[in-house]
Amino acid sequence: MNLLDRLIHPDERVALFIDGANLYSAAKGLTFDIDYRKLLDEFKQHGRLVRAYYYTALVEDQDFSPIRPLVDWLDYNGYSLVTKAAKEYTDANGRRRFKGDMDVEIAVDLMQATTFIDHAFLFSGDGDFRAVIEAVQRRGMRVSVVSTIKSNPPMASDDVRRAADNFVDLVDLANLIGRPPRERSEGRHDYASEDET
Repeated sequence: MNLLDRLIHPDERVALFIDGANLYSAAKGLTFDIDYRKLLDEFKQHGRLVRAYYYTALVEDQDFSPIRPLVDWLDYNGYSLVTKAAKEYTDANGRRRFKGDMDVEIAVDLMQATTFIDHAFLFSGDGDFRAVIEAVQRRGMRVSVVSTIKSNPPMASDDVRRAADNFVDLVDLANLIGRPPRERSEGRHDYASEDET
């Protein structure tokens, strides 16, 4: 029996809400890559997976974006993509930077999902989600947060961990959804980790 067997009831309607930038940072902090095919397959084996949302901002004026191959792969392989254009700004050192916060989109989708799912898995440790977690719980949805406190610095805020019905440290899923070291060293990109902006 693995961790997901204990968390998900067989008749539960389940959805995944993946904050792409946050999950990328958490996995990078733990020095492993996410295998998105394994991630989807693992959750399909438990409960009734209704939807797997993946949220990310994209830089529109780049000829090539390092995240584009991943986004395209996810779009064709069972994930529901939610994207928006990243906003450009100049930091204090005069460097060109991009930001693309997807918190509002995730919060709205979580609220709407209360009508058709029982259990949400939120792949983000962002403390800003505390209020929406509590709101959907009041409507009967269970929320499991997937992030990590074992990276330096920890990626999961204390607020989001306290609000969640369950907290799953990404380290505990590494053997289920991580890519083997051999694949990482070969540099495969068909469903590799992303390089978020």
